[in-house]
Amino acid sequence: MDSAVAHLDEPPGVAAVGIGVHGAASRVDVFSLPHLWQFHLYGYEADLSVDDTAHAIRPGRVSLVPPGTTVRYRYRGRSEHLYVHLRLGSAGSPLSIPVIQDAGTELAPLTAQLRRALAAWPHEPGRATAEVWAALWRVAHLAPPRPAVGSAAAHPAVVAALAMIESRLSEPLGVAEIAKSVGVSHNHLTRLFRAATGQTVVGYLRARRMERARHFLQATTLSIPAIAASVGIPDLQAFNKACRRELGASPRGIRKDLN
Repeated sequence: MDSAVAHLDEPPGVAAVGIGVHGAASRVDVFSLPHLWQFHLYGYEADLSVDDTAHAIRPGRVSLVPPGTTVRYRYRGRSEHLYVHLRLGSAGSPLSIPVIQDAGTELAPLTAQLRRALAAWPHEPGRATAEVWAALWRVAHLAPPRPAVGSAAAHPAVVAALAMIESRLSEPLGVAEIAKSVGVSHNHLTRLFRAATGQTVVGYLRARRMERARHFLQATTLSIPAIAASVGIPDLQAFNKACRRELGASPRGIRKDLN
């Protein structure tokens, strides 16, 4: 097994966090966790096979193995690793994550997250779960995200454009600037974006701004001018028109609906 299909859109169910000590009594361990995922961060060299696929363990590598998978470890002496045993849900888009990969430049923050999870477990399970969940997402993005078989694969330029839009909702932002930032032409980004999302870049940007505006209007007591500025439409007349056109009511009407 080279990769595992995981869903990370809801918090994991953490069953155990700890430091595994192996290789002292026996140089070989063969086992599986019938109902739990295995999440390991390594600081030693060893050999690992996952359902008969061989992998090399090296310091700074991390593994994520699905439930019911037989693993065989061949150690070279006393070996310790950080581990988490957990359950994953089925919500959201499936991700194909390598069973084992190098943490690279993410090693230090990943180690810190798992150490914090270890320190919080079991007396602060919520905090431990939050640290593990963040670490899982970090691992999922060590390599370029690869949608699982059967899901729509987004072009890297679209993924980068979506991230840029989300981070710049409060600022002026045009298609030409986005295209230049993600390294494709204006027309090519337009084609890629429509194929991936079913929307134009401008339409998607407008929809995300108005979704944020609706959230702020209904969930916060921020002033309407502050909300307008936070979604990149500081002109109140223009913001009022946008709300009526996109959300079906004035900003005060949207806020009143919640009260």
